[in-house]
Amino acid sequence: MAWRDAKASRVRLLLFMASIVLGIAAVVSIQLFSQNLSDTIKGQSKSLLGADFVIESRQLPNDRAQKIIDSLKPDAQEVRFVSMINFPKNNGTKLVRVRAIDGNFPFYGEIETTPTMAADIYQRDGGALVDATLLLQYGIKPGDSIKVGLVKLPISGTLKAIPGDNAISSSVAPLVIIPYRFVKKTELLQQGSRKEYQYFFNQPNTDLVALEKRLEPILDAQDISLKTHLSSSERLGRNYQNVGSFLNLTAFIALLLGCVGIASSVNIYIKEKISAIAVLKCLGASRKQSFLIFLIQIAGIGILGGIIGTGIGVVLQQIFPLILKEFLPFDLDISISVQPLIMGVFLGLIMSVLFALLPLLRTWYVSPLEVLRTQEPVDNKDSNKAQYISIAVIILFLYAFSFWLLKDWLFALAFIVAVFITFAILAGIAIGTMKLVKKYFPKDAQFTSRQALLNLYRPNNQTLVLLVAIGLGTFLVSTLFFTKDILLEKTALNQSSKQANLIALDVQKDQLISVQKLFTSNDFPVLDSIPIVTMQIHSINDKLANTLRADTTSQIKSWVLNHEFRTTYRSALTKSEEVIEGKWNGTQKSNKEVAISISDNLAKDANVTVGDYIVFNIQGVLKKVVVGSIRKVDWANLQLNFTIVFPAGVLEDAPQFNVLTTYAATEKESANLQAKLVTKFPNVTVIDLRQVYTIVEGILNKVSWVINFMAIFSIFTGIIVLIGSVRTSKYQRIKESVLLRTLGATNKQILKITALEYLLLGVLGSALGILLALLSSFLLAFFVFQEPFVPSWIPFLVFIPGISILVVAIGLSNIREVLNSSPLEILRKTV
Repeated sequence: MAWRDAKASRVRLLLFMASIVLGIAAVVSIQLFSQNLSDTIKGQSKSLLGADFVIESRQLPNDRAQKIIDSLKPDAQEVRFVSMINFPKNNGTKLVRVRAIDGNFPFYGEIETTPTMAADIYQRDGGALVDATLLLQYGIKPGDSIKVGLVKLPISGTLKAIPGDNAISSSVAPLVIIPYRFVKKTELLQQGSRKEYQYFFNQPNTDLVALEKRLEPILDAQDISLKTHLSSSERLGRNYQNVGSFLNLTAFIALLLGCVGIASSVNIYIKEKISAIAVLKCLGASRKQSFLIFLIQIAGIGILGGIIGTGIGVVLQQIFPLILKEFLPFDLDISISVQPLIMGVFLGLIMSVLFALLPLLRTWYVSPLEVLRTQEPVDNKDSNKAQYISIAVIILFLYAFSFWLLKDWLFALAFIVAVFITFAILAGIAIGTMKLVKKYFPKDAQFTSRQALLNLYRPNNQTLVLLVAIGLGTFLVSTLFFTKDILLEKTALNQSSKQANLIALDVQKDQLISVQKLFTSNDFPVLDSIPIVTMQIHSINDKLANTLRADTTSQIKSWVLNHEFRTTYRSALTKSEEVIEGKWNGTQKSNKEVAISISDNLAKDANVTVGDYIVFNIQGVLKKVVVGSIRKVDWANLQLNFTIVFPAGVLEDAPQFNVLTTYAATEKESANLQAKLVTKFPNVTVIDLRQVYTIVEGILNKVSWVINFMAIFSIFTGIIVLIGSVRTSKYQRIKESVLLRTLGATNKQILKITALEYLLLGVLGSALGILLALLSSFLLAFFVFQEPFVPSWIPFLVFIPGISILVVAIGLSNIREVLNSSPLEILRKTV
């Protein structure tokens, strides 16, 4: 019976299946991608690090730290720093990342160069390996020379890849590798310079878990970190976990949209089968038999939809590595595992049956008397109880599935609650709309308008289903558009003469006047001259840092005690700072204790508040200060921000270097200034913020592409749900339209009635979705991004008319057969 009935209703059942296919495809493709990413990270962890473990220090290790490092017998070492370099061939300059290496690093993986032997001979010949893109930009080739600080080196080869580097870091500043023995001669590493020392170990038989447990506390006390290939693998996994979680959520939403389509379509389908089921029961069919007839149909649809969706997902997962390749420091190995494939088919079956369960329960409680009844059946307590149990089962399964995807019970609960709130709002508005139209029905309106409005609340109406489907799809897509605008606005640079776009770093105190003169003589304004003083915490509230490090009960974070702070002094706060506790003191008076201002995150991690005392070690000199105020700092703002700010009149005579900012109107002016600076002051580093913005914007565009790519699943699924929901009511609409034609209605009137009904649904559904998206985006902007929200006009101008036209087109396609045939011919086909 299930097979025979399915053959007669195959078009409608295929639409049910289409509702679930794209959601399954999204989930399977993302699960396969996430699994391939995890397997690749685990398999290549040593190649990513280049060694079994690495010890890192942001300053030259002290005697105690050096003894610990030497006892482990490092096999290679390097120092990393950022600097301006010069190409003597054409006087070109560029900000680069320098890695000065000593030893046979890497021990796993390889340095890829052209020619290939350059990686083996650059140490012996005293040459440099230079980023391939950088050489192309400046028209340089192997054999030419490069000037790093005061050292001029031949270029041994073109650098293509090295363990530990990825496309994003290379785009921020290209890489140059030189032999370690030339670092001192460059004279680039001076007091306060930003640098990082690394010691590499090729010890494959070492128990890394035991090593971490034994060494980490000792190294932390010396402000040194240990990184193993195991921890590197874990960190990489965490870095890409958020991307995977977002993609999982988007796919889950697409799957939910498909489930809404299943539930709504089966609901209408079963309504049309009530009389047939009643006849079967009159002929002796049991409750179980009538229920199983349609359960077998839905289960078959779910399995087939799961198989098709899984197949599509296997194809789609090949696309993700291409989209995300610039975020990955390795080539992703693509493989097909069995688990996501089984999960796809299983999900197709379970989600289809679960979301069809509520309408299917009606078949269990159909009475044989339904053959004679013309009104809606009366609800009974057993039926209501079964429905409540079914709803509870659906909610529990959805929570379990979201928890499996997100691995966080609170996040999963919040997501499920948010989804049901959105559904509830849309459903509530749909029900309210039907009641309002019924209560304030315009009885004096034209016939076509009255008939269209009647269709919104009469039996077998589509108002609830279509408003939920249209509204949810529009809501998701609009939120993505609005969120993208917020992110781009947050990173936008105001390109005016008052907004710095060039930053000169590491300007030594004896160079300050000369660098300022260079700026002004070339018509570059000195917008800011910010002094930087490095210091460490000696004690907090009369407790020495060494004592606090040894105290296992201390509430102070270890990084606070080990960190070398780069602080400044000034008489005023900047726009990115706001005092939230205490009082800001901009100028120090000689007869008062020094009151500093600290950021809220430092106050929390150091467990201090206004009035507490801190002693700083400033290049060997101890300075006692009191916390005078706590500031909230906008760290996302592209300007120099500080955790610690001293008032003017305290640190002017301390060892320090300066940061200067200026504005360059064009790339040519910026390049000219950088060339002059690097020639006269090779230790000074220049950062062009326009390049940083371009890189950030490019990354955001790629992320937005991924977001929009995943949103297409939701859009297509929503469209399939829309088509399925509207097409399912085709035969009901046909009978009504035939009756109208029999009573004398013209084709034009029938077209107007249908078009107006679906136009109202399309406009109302899309408008509701956009309004909900406006609200959610405003909340995101206010609470998450803390940015002003200016909504895009694209959803208003594109989605409302586009979706409305689509809904009208589908609705009109339902009655095409009525308009082209005689009433008797149509009635014969539908009876």
